[in-house]
Amino acid sequence: MSQIGAPRGRTCSRSPRSRTLRSVATLSSAVLALTLLAGCSSGDPADEISGAAQDNAPATRDKVADGGTLRWAVDALPTTLNTFQADADGTTSRIAGAVLPSLYTLDARGRPQLNPDYLESAQVVETEPKQVVLYKLHQQAVWSDGREVGAPDFVAQWRALSGRDTAYWTARNSGYERIEKIEKGKNDLEVRVTFAKPYADWRSLFTPLYPKQVMGSPNAFNDGARTTLKATAGPFLLKSVDRKSGDVTLVRNPRWWGQTAKLDSLVLKAVPRADRTQALADGILDLAEIDRATADRISLALRDARAGRSGAQAALAHGPGSGITPGKALRSWALAHGSDEEKAEEVRAARAENQEAVTRYASAQTTLTRYTVRKSLEPAYTQLSLNGESGPLSDERVRRAVARAINRQELADSVLKPLGLPASPPGSHLALEGQAAYADSSDALGGQDTKEARALLADAGWVPGGATRKPAGTKAGSEADKQVKAEKEKAEKGEGDSGDGKKGNDTPSDEGLYIVGDDKPGDRHVVALGEDGPGSGTAVLAPAPAAARQSAALLARAEALDTGTGAAAHAARTVARTDKGVAGAYAPRGSAAPAAVPEANQALGKDGKPLVLRFVLPSGPGSESLRAVGDRIVRMLDAVGIRTAVTKVSDESFFKDHVASGDYDLALYSWPASAFPATDARPIFAKPEPASDGSLLVEQNYSRVGTDRIDQLFDQAARTLDEDEARDLVRQADARIWAAAGSIPLYQRPQLAAARAELVNAGAWGLAAPRYQDIGFKKPESPKSTEKNQ
Repeated sequence: MSQIGAPRGRTCSRSPRSRTLRSVATLSSAVLALTLLAGCSSGDPADEISGAAQDNAPATRDKVADGGTLRWAVDALPTTLNTFQADADGTTSRIAGAVLPSLYTLDARGRPQLNPDYLESAQVVETEPKQVVLYKLHQQAVWSDGREVGAPDFVAQWRALSGRDTAYWTARNSGYERIEKIEKGKNDLEVRVTFAKPYADWRSLFTPLYPKQVMGSPNAFNDGARTTLKATAGPFLLKSVDRKSGDVTLVRNPRWWGQTAKLDSLVLKAVPRADRTQALADGILDLAEIDRATADRISLALRDARAGRSGAQAALAHGPGSGITPGKALRSWALAHGSDEEKAEEVRAARAENQEAVTRYASAQTTLTRYTVRKSLEPAYTQLSLNGESGPLSDERVRRAVARAINRQELADSVLKPLGLPASPPGSHLALEGQAAYADSSDALGGQDTKEARALLADAGWVPGGATRKPAGTKAGSEADKQVKAEKEKAEKGEGDSGDGKKGNDTPSDEGLYIVGDDKPGDRHVVALGEDGPGSGTAVLAPAPAAARQSAALLARAEALDTGTGAAAHAARTVARTDKGVAGAYAPRGSAAPAAVPEANQALGKDGKPLVLRFVLPSGPGSESLRAVGDRIVRMLDAVGIRTAVTKVSDESFFKDHVASGDYDLALYSWPASAFPATDARPIFAKPEPASDGSLLVEQNYSRVGTDRIDQLFDQAARTLDEDEARDLVRQADARIWAAAGSIPLYQRPQLAAARAELVNAGAWGLAAPRYQDIGFKKPESPKSTEKNQ
């Protein structure tokens, strides 16, 4: 994620030397790989908590065939191969994981384990007068050019990422700026790292580790590593990046000293998520992250296969041919062979086109039976961000009211339960279930409570009818009063009056009618639907209850558009929503009026202004689930009197032009989990600081809500070497983040993967990091084992 200028707040950090950009996995793009997490002592409650299990078809290496090529979908080819540059993405991280050293890797609970392929040991050997970490490297660890992995590589990476040399275009350097010196130990396989300041998250450093050829000079770092890597040291090495075909090819590293990779090659294919269903149906992929619609399609194909239904039969049952009834088929045949040649030709062309669609669908369903859907929970959570920079949400009471109005469990259930995944809303902003720092601190804010939400709003001055009340101190005879008076006098004269002041004979009379929900029978009420609604500002005149149905339909249609151009237009639409009856419908005099709207559900206002929050959502094809969650949130807020103006924007501009720039009140997006919250989460929740030009320095705190105490707790957690103390400080920081109500975690994102049925040790890894050398295809069962199983 590149640094983005912002009209109302700059997303740059306080210091270029400590700048840490955290990539956001928004919408359909993949979340970047987890960083690592410091361990904790046994007996902690976090040890007993676990989220969804991995679903990657685990198999021991002796059950995996040697050889083969895995075709693995990625969102796009990498723009850089340097993970420390601002435009590094998920593909960059995936390549790095397969070809570069990772000193620590993650287990299934998202906790770091020393990687024996590179390290014999790593530990803090001194704390006074300075913290010293001693790394003992694997004796056989070498780069692909034959040179030993050693201290020169550590030194080069430290110098490049320390922030001291601004010629290096680094996106992040957290931790490296704390290092004082690096030197060789007793031999070439020992590396001593001395810190100027204690650093709890030292395990996060040097992963991935690049060779000195990449880190040794600004030119090699800035430009050379964007397109190639001069040396690698993983189970695979980079063979080629073909931008024409959209393929990155990795092959076995002949100098690899660890367990030999099972696959001959691994091809990362650039396939946008919207195209993956077709790519799978064409059989050109072996592994791909997918959305729910694609998962449902594969599941349907498997059900058909189990039921003995062929692809052609499936097409007639639920595909393009499912709408063809015997009657329609007979009529189509008759028209195709009729005497009207022009009509017959048209029908024959349509029949041929439909037959082609049926054939394609049948073939696709047959191919999709070769896959299975593997599912877990991503190392990321979706949150509702509340922009506290200005407007109603700058008041903590309003932010807390929004949070208390939302039923997080309902939202998590709606997303995860249909997939058969655990649906526990995250209790932490800083860790996920299973990680050492995890603790449910949501009680600092409180759960869903409509009564409490209304009380908070009332305390902040937002009350029913407040939108029509004059602010205190408004003088009589204002220009607005004069305008209202003039309009009233004009209305009393009557648009349809004749010159003598009498009504014309053709003027329809309102006698015998009254407006349902209006206190003044005979006065005509206009239902304003807003600029995006049909018949904007048109009165609905019809006998009740037909009028009520017509008005309700129009209102529902207008609401479904969800593209109000401003707060006033949306307020005009939403003010007519009621639980019983529809304001603006006409009924004969004597009809019972529906019950009045309960005051608690009425739109709120303050000092003549309605409480309307601008809710920005992405509009792309991969964001349906996010928009569905947004719709539920709108209804929940509506129940406490908070109205929303929903704005749907393109996926490309959603984050850059709205979230990062602060052009929103409410927004839904996801954060990748961090295994080092004291380091990685600090810029996300750091208190914004004013800049000299009047803007805000927000780092990655896009809610623009923070406190000095939260910053202090992060700093303390980062510098203590007591792991228990560090964990407790992180949890204290999280409790205060909850209380500030700048962001509300809603649910851990689902992770769905389509994988060839015979593919093992790959799929939905959950919190764990892939072990690339173990990925492969299951050995076919021998005849003897088959007989034994029978």
